[in-house]
Amino acid sequence: MSEFPQHAVTRSAKLATLPLGFAGRTALGLGKRIGGKSAEIVAQEIQQRTSEQIFRVLGELKGGAMKLGQALSIFEAALPPEIAGPYRATLTKLQDAAPPLPVSAVHAVLTEQLGDGWREHFAEFDDTPAAAASIGQVHRAVWHDGRQVAVKIQYPGAGKALLSDFNQLARLGKLFGALLPGLDIKAMLGELRARVAEELDYLREAEAQHAFATAYHGDPDFLVPDVVAANEQILVTEWMDGTPLSRIIKDGTKEQRDRAGLLFVRFLFSSPARAGMLHADPHPGNFRVLPDGRLGVLDFGAVNRMPDGYPEVFGTLTRIFNKGDMRTVVQGLRDEGFIRPHIEVDEEALRAFLAPYVEPTSVEEFTFSREWLQRQMATVTDLRPNNVVRQLNLPPSYVLIHRVHAAGVGVLCQLGTMARFRDEAVRWVPGFADEGPGDRPTALAAS
Repeated sequence: MSEFPQHAVTRSAKLATLPLGFAGRTALGLGKRIGGKSAEIVAQEIQQRTSEQIFRVLGELKGGAMKLGQALSIFEAALPPEIAGPYRATLTKLQDAAPPLPVSAVHAVLTEQLGDGWREHFAEFDDTPAAAASIGQVHRAVWHDGRQVAVKIQYPGAGKALLSDFNQLARLGKLFGALLPGLDIKAMLGELRARVAEELDYLREAEAQHAFATAYHGDPDFLVPDVVAANEQILVTEWMDGTPLSRIIKDGTKEQRDRAGLLFVRFLFSSPARAGMLHADPHPGNFRVLPDGRLGVLDFGAVNRMPDGYPEVFGTLTRIFNKGDMRTVVQGLRDEGFIRPHIEVDEEALRAFLAPYVEPTSVEEFTFSREWLQRQMATVTDLRPNNVVRQLNLPPSYVLIHRVHAAGVGVLCQLGTMARFRDEAVRWVPGFADEGPGDRPTALAAS
């Protein structure tokens, strides 16, 4: 736990270096402008240095600060590759190298949460963690009735550190606005803070995982391990073996990668309708390909509760985009809060930005690839103020949906999946297959 700074003064001091550094760089920029450099070049230099410091401090802090860094990373197309690339590498390193709790600390947590007789619950308990992250770690064990189980243990003090970070970060809205002027950072922080608070509550996670396990029980395509026992900081679930999706990405056959990618999309698109929730942390580490071909799904600490399924406007605007009516798409995005009232966007630039999310549903069969994504992103990787990515806002109700879709596209491009993704949208996304008079829904007709 030495790499997880918990003391409030220490964490606040680290965060405080952000605005001080930004002020210094702004003063430096003024001097350069007086010296003859153009305002645009100076602004880009300030933004680059600011982003470098933001990413370094967020990465060092982990906790809530790292959560914000991960959320901001969905906008990484707006940042130069020389900044975004190292930051992604930093996040990956932090996630993969999270220091495990000492055995004595593990036993102390189990005693505190389950009582002195905690060993009576288990026939066996492996003290070496099977996985470790920034909030908790997982141990393999055998439940007292003989079932193989995973025991998820929350780090002591993780909750206090996480929530303290968000209180501090809420004061830095103007700083992040220097990088992404169209982003309502306070709304994003509020949404993330609420979600992280949920993620710290293992009882809530247990409820979500059980709901998913029930919704997909006996499904030929998916397996969600059910919950065995839980309290606020200990979660015991059925153990699940399988090949990590990351290994399929690296070594899988084309058939395996195509099948895994299709099931990945089917799970994300179907879960709001089937479970009333969207899995909001779809990175490869949370998925396993089972020997029988099913896709196993883990970690339900971050979910977007969607009792009414996907918003119908989401499918409607996707369909209208595919028909080429960008005027109606722009108005729909304004109505939903993606484009703020004072912002004017270039329709063709917006089309280019949205294409990676929409194009796969415009044809019967689509192939994802890293090269395709790089081509799509080529038009949105600069930091000029009129760049369309910097002009968009992300309403709180769409924070997790956008995070899932952005991460999902990345995973599919890593897999290189070719599949009939349009069929999944037709089946599971409300509004996508519907046709109205003039194909202009009432909510958008005023445009």
